[in-house]
Amino acid sequence: MPRADFYLITTPRFREQPLRLVCELVRKAHAAGLPTLILARDDAQAEALDDLLWDMGEDAYIPHQIAGLDEDEDEADVLIAGPSADAPMRPLVINLRDAAVQGSFDRVLEVVPADESARGPLRERWKQYQARGLELKKYDM
Repeated sequence: MPRADFYLITTPRFREQPLRLVCELVRKAHAAGLPTLILARDDAQAEALDDLLWDMGEDAYIPHQIAGLDEDEDEADVLIAGPSADAPMRPLVINLRDAAVQGSFDRVLEVVPADESARGPLRERWKQYQARGLELKKYDM
């Protein structure tokens, strides 16, 4: 059964740099051998994630690239897709956009902002995934 995991940003470290949490989730997925698709909110966010993933420390190289820039993107363990990129689904999807993820995946990770006023769309998404029969989990990060 597909699963949706919601990661609530609660610690100061991730409040200051929410994309660092995304990088941590990517690192864990990579270590588990899960091909990952990151749905970035916009192209600027895709580039910021690309830069951060290069900066994970010397012992944490994660093969990744931005969708649409290279023909070999199927080989990258992590694909970062801006809204205009037509990227194929992967078993693990990290969703940073406003809409619930459609299509076929094993697991979707949703990052919930620390700011209470920004959480409305995520509550809506929780209900959408629930209506589709996904197993739901919540984690404080």
